[in-house]
Amino acid sequence: MKRTGLEIGGVVSELRALRLKSLESRQRRDRPPKLPSRKVLVGIADGLGAVLFPNRLGMPDLTNESVDYYVGHTLDVTLRELMVQVRRELRFAGDADAPGNSERERAAGITQAFAQRLPHIRSLLESDIQAAYEGDPAARSVDEVLVCYPGITAITYYRLAHELHRLGAPLIARMISEIAHSSTGIEIHPGAQIGGFFFIDHGTGVVIGETAIIGEHVRLYQAVTLGAKRFPVDEHGALVKGNLRHPVVEDDVVIYAGATILGRITIGRGSTIGGNVWLTRSVPPGSIISQAQTRNEVFDGGAGI
Repeated sequence: MKRTGLEIGGVVSELRALRLKSLESRQRRDRPPKLPSRKVLVGIADGLGAVLFPNRLGMPDLTNESVDYYVGHTLDVTLRELMVQVRRELRFAGDADAPGNSERERAAGITQAFAQRLPHIRSLLESDIQAAYEGDPAARSVDEVLVCYPGITAITYYRLAHELHRLGAPLIARMISEIAHSSTGIEIHPGAQIGGFFFIDHGTGVVIGETAIIGEHVRLYQAVTLGAKRFPVDEHGALVKGNLRHPVVEDDVVIYAGATILGRITIGRGSTIGGNVWLTRSVPPGSIISQAQTRNEVFDGGAGI
């Protein structure tokens, strides 16, 4: 094979052998079912954003007379594309040789249920935008928050992804979350549970794990991690999946930049966690946790130590 003028036949053969070995190890034969398309999901996420906020994230020349038509048309097109991707996920996760009617019905059901949740998502996002506006003195308007703040972009994608995760499309949900991660530097697993009025300020480097639970009126700053302390394994040495391993953050908590909070611990309501704190134990409501003070002493003759 010399289509490029280079000797690549051997490389192609080796890649084919590795591919077939990988498919065999995953008990896939011939060509595996297609995955949902990341490129298509980018367009779907953009379309859903335009449906939720048409006057800010939609077409620039919408009028009061045309906005409903635009929302209806965009929603119809976007949901049809989403349904195709949901069906791909169901086929990938199930038996590739199974009849397609049940897949179509399940995909339609998930997509319809997701559509019914869009007003709820919009209401939650309104609270998040308001929290960002009220929590940042640099914010001059709620519109600026919506179109400029990476935290709001990440939360928007998370709220869409969370509903899909809950309804039975976890792979698509994870892909949407990772699209947001790529553009904002904020990683929120779609399985996390997050209440309203949630604000991520600056945001780069924030990580929120799959089983984290966050209450209402919670504020995080950049480089905060809500992660797992350890990863238990089963008798065969494989990681145990799905166990509750991330923190619970109650209402009205502020967590400052660089804090790392690990394990299934609880941060009590109204607490403040200072910057760069490493925390692996629960704290009661109203706590103020900061780094230990650095001691600066002269140890004359050992100073008794």
